[in-house]
Amino acid sequence: MSNKNQWLLNVPMVLLVWLTLPFLGLHNIKKFLPASIFIVIIENLFAQIGKKRKWWVFYKKYPYISVALPFYIGPFLVGSMWILKWTYGNFKRFISLNTIVDGMFTILMMGLLKKLKIVTLVRFNKIQFFLYMFLKSFLLYGFQYLIEKRKNY
Repeated sequence: MSNKNQWLLNVPMVLLVWLTLPFLGLHNIKKFLPASIFIVIIENLFAQIGKKRKWWVFYKKYPYISVALPFYIGPFLVGSMWILKWTYGNFKRFISLNTIVDGMFTILMMGLLKKLKIVTLVRFNKIQFFLYMFLKSFLLYGFQYLIEKRKNY
């Protein structure tokens, strides 16, 4: 995918999800932003490990700014806040929603990203990638739990 087309995809992707923030509400943004930032940082660290270990390969030489960063500051960050808003306090619902979201990302988005020649899985199959995504949801919920627990003391 050309740089121009990549930016034509990234800018609307980031803007559209950020336009949903007013519907989330200031209280929920303040409440869930720290855990969401935490999980973005964790994902960034794991992505660097995955790149070195060739769990996946980006087709471009410098994909971080053109591919990973817009995804992290867009759908991943904002999506984490929405998931926490809808499910925090009901762990069963949280796990169920994350299973659906991570499954759809693994099946639909990774297939699309491969067709668009953005990224492809190499040493991970789709089940391993799903587990990689899904297991981080426990970190997100756990970190939010620790924040809430600390507030209550």
